[in-house]
Amino acid sequence: MKTIFSPRQQEHQGQFEFYNGAVVEGYENTSRATFILSRIEEVGLGPVLAPRPQSLETAKRIHSTAYVDFLASAWRFWREAGRTGTALPYAWPARGRYKDVAPDSIDALLGLYSIDASTGFVEGTWEAVKASHDSALTAADLIIEGEQACFALCRPPGHHAGTDFNGGYCFLNNAAIAAQRLLDAGASRVTILDIDYHHGNGTQEIFYERGDVQVISLHADPRNDYPFFAGYADERGSGHGEGCNLNIPLPDGTDWAQWERALEFALGSIRQRGPDVVVISLGVDTFEGDPISRFRLSHSHFPLIGAHLAGIGTKTLFVLEGGYAVEDIGVNVVGVLSGYEEARRR
Repeated sequence: MKTIFSPRQQEHQGQFEFYNGAVVEGYENTSRATFILSRIEEVGLGPVLAPRPQSLETAKRIHSTAYVDFLASAWRFWREAGRTGTALPYAWPARGRYKDVAPDSIDALLGLYSIDASTGFVEGTWEAVKASHDSALTAADLIIEGEQACFALCRPPGHHAGTDFNGGYCFLNNAAIAAQRLLDAGASRVTILDIDYHHGNGTQEIFYERGDVQVISLHADPRNDYPFFAGYADERGSGHGEGCNLNIPLPDGTDWAQWERALEFALGSIRQRGPDVVVISLGVDTFEGDPISRFRLSHSHFPLIGAHLAGIGTKTLFVLEGGYAVEDIGVNVVGVLSGYEEARRR
């Protein structure tokens, strides 16, 4: 299996976030990609290729143009305001109680285009975000060109980023952008299956009223975990997207038996839908050792996940999302990919 990754994705580094009442070093850091790349080489998964340069045209079909332009210029605005350190918001518009204006202040813009204080900008953030986006689109292009499966090693990740907001370490929604590229190339139906511990609220928001992309997510119950305000089972899509959104929230302490049952249910829905391509939002923060999650999957379970996914029988694009037990992330991510490849060859 080919992996797409650019060293430029490591330029987003040294950022801080606000978590559990304290300012802490970002959990989403460069070590994540380093451990994954090392494991890919160790097991001989396949070549690691640089992404092809990509325009932002597809991204601007998923995200608002104003939002994408803000991401590209946020660090410059921050520095022009005389700031250093990590650019984080501290003020957000209250629901239904603010004017529909484009503010000039970088602090107002940071709040306008975000949902939390975990997703900060540093000097290399945009370069990394753009390279991560390029990796996702290049992997999608390889699928279009005939690859059965491909892995976009995307960091920063993307599934919490919506039409015009960032959050949860995510800036551009790589999986959603890749799905749009697949549709533009002729796929009639695409499914995004999100197996990250946290609900992919951004992906849901982007496709909620669309019928061409099925969005399924297995995740922690949002009554108790991030992103809190989305991911409930009664969120089924609306308009043309009615019935195309499936959320499967799971309780704290979910073990393999519970999680596997949820996965099998999701896979049944995918088979009913019959997509041309499945995009996997691959988060491995379901691991029992993850510092910000509360499920109990072990190393041995991730190859089993890959085998289940191979059983769908469609072309499959894997896009990296979360996973913050950095010393274990390589084993777990590559476990899924290797399990998929081994099952597919049987």
